[in-house]
Amino acid sequence: MTNFVDIGAVEDIPVRSARLVKTHGGCIAVFRTASDKIFALDDKCPHKGGPLSNGIQHDESITCPLHNWVFDLNTGAAKGADEGVVKTYDIRVEDGRILLDRAAISLSLVAE
Repeated sequence: MTNFVDIGAVEDIPVRSARLVKTHGGCIAVFRTASDKIFALDDKCPHKGGPLSNGIQHDESITCPLHNWVFDLNTGAAKGADEGVVKTYDIRVEDGRILLDRAAISLSLVAE
């Protein structure tokens, strides 16, 4: 059994945008940057619970749409004067497909 779950094609996510993976444990935001890097983190800002998938992406950062907190997509850590961290998930790309670490999510995905 593989340790990763296929969650879709890279091309399914527009450049500088995000898609949600809904799990029984909560939503995971999967981001595609302008340089085609893929990142996955919890969709919930630790400040006020804002949906990070609706935030503004710049370089390898995401800005929360509610209160402008900025998070590093690599580490999930808040930048600048903001404090907090968003959980990140192991992710890889193989043959144009996005694979998310099975251990990081519940085994049964919920359809979007």
